[in-house]
Amino acid sequence: MDRQKQATAPSATARVPRVLFVCVQNAGRSQLAAMFLQQLGGRLVHVDSAGSRPAEAVHENVAQVMTEHGAEVEGLKPRALTDEKVRSADYVITMGCGDDCPVFEHVHYEDWPVGDPDEADWQALERIVEDIERRVADFWDRIRR
Repeated sequence: MDRQKQATAPSATARVPRVLFVCVQNAGRSQLAAMFLQQLGGRLVHVDSAGSRPAEAVHENVAQVMTEHGAEVEGLKPRALTDEKVRSADYVITMGCGDDCPVFEHVHYEDWPVGDPDEADWQALERIVEDIERRVADFWDRIRR
């Protein structure tokens, strides 16, 4: 195994943190956040996303941004928030739907006030994407220590 792979592979005893990103439709903010954290953390983190009222599809503008960031979006669909998803997470990050999220004692919750990319113009979308990317990087720096 080369040094790079050895440095990034979790040890057999290390517990991989489980992070759930939640927004209303799971069609924008939570999809972007999940993508950024998966890119940063790789196998060192388990990432999931969900929506309190999931849309039929990921927003087209968000799918385009995700593709530009190297994510595979074919077949990507919004998923519903369930008690089980929350219960299995170590961290739940909500964006615009904190009151809809079930609360469990062992889970660490954060609410990020992030704009909604649904129907945002490109300039506003760019700011939202940058905000989410920065928040995810800061979050990853905190939890990986």
